[in-house]
Amino acid sequence: MSDAPGSRIDVTLVAGGMYHDVDFARRELLGLLAEHDEFRVRVQPDYEDTDAIVAGSILVSYTCNVRPSEIAQQTIRDWVSNGGRWVALHGTNSALDVGTPNGVDAPRVFPLWADTLGSQFVAHPPIMPYRVERSTDDHWLVEGIEPFETDDELYCSEYTDRASLEPLLHTNWSGEARGFVEHDWTDTSGPFGDQHLVMYLRPLGDGAVLYNTLGHCRGHYDMVPVVDYYPTIERGSWEQPAYHELLRRSLRWARGATA
Repeated sequence: MSDAPGSRIDVTLVAGGMYHDVDFARRELLGLLAEHDEFRVRVQPDYEDTDAIVAGSILVSYTCNVRPSEIAQQTIRDWVSNGGRWVALHGTNSALDVGTPNGVDAPRVFPLWADTLGSQFVAHPPIMPYRVERSTDDHWLVEGIEPFETDDELYCSEYTDRASLEPLLHTNWSGEARGFVEHDWTDTSGPFGDQHLVMYLRPLGDGAVLYNTLGHCRGHYDMVPVVDYYPTIERGSWEQPAYHELLRRSLRWARGATA
C-alpha cells in the first residue's frame, strides 16, 4: 500500500453508538475519506461484519459504547497484526454504564479490545478548553502542529501497556471528573504525572492502531433516553483546523504514507 495514486483501497468506516452526534461525525469523515480517489468506503454501525473489515486494508472508527463480540475483537486484532491499519477516534475505546448510583461507570468488559487499542476510556472532566501539545518532534504525523486549545472531552484513560505506545500528542491535567464513578484524578505521583495521551500509535505485529481521543460532538437529540432534548450543540475539536489536519494526515498514514 502506498500514498501514491494507484489501485483501489478498500476502507471500512464504523460509525455508531450513543451520546454523540454520530451523523455529524460520519458526514465529516466521509468528506475527508472522499479526498482520496482510490478509497472505496463501506459504512457500518458496529464491528460485527468482520468479513468486510478484514477484506480491506483500512479501518476508521468513530463509536461510543459499542462493545464488540469476542469474535469481532479477536478477528480485528488478528487483522491488525497481519498488517491492517486502524484510525480509531474518540470513544472507540469506551464502555459506559450510565445511571449507576455513583455516576457513569467504565466497566472493564473487553480487555482484548482495550489491549488492541492500547487504552480504555475511564472518565473525563466537564467539557472545558484545554491545551493539546506535541509529545514528539520526530514524527511527521504531528510535525509542525502548533499547540492548540480545544473544548473537547479530555480523556482520562487506562493504558494496558503505556510503554508500548508511541505518544504523539498529549495534554496535562489533574482534578475531578465529576459525574463518573472513577472521578478522582488528582494523584500525579506516577511516572507520567498529570499527562494524558491525546494521540498515539500502538504498533501490533505488522500493523498498527493510530488512536486520537479528540472529536467530541453532540446535537439536540443525542442524549436520549437520558434527556429528550439536549440544549447545546457541541462540535468540540471539529471546529479546530488542527484537528482536520491531523485527520488528513491520519488517513494518509493509513494508506501507507511515511512522511
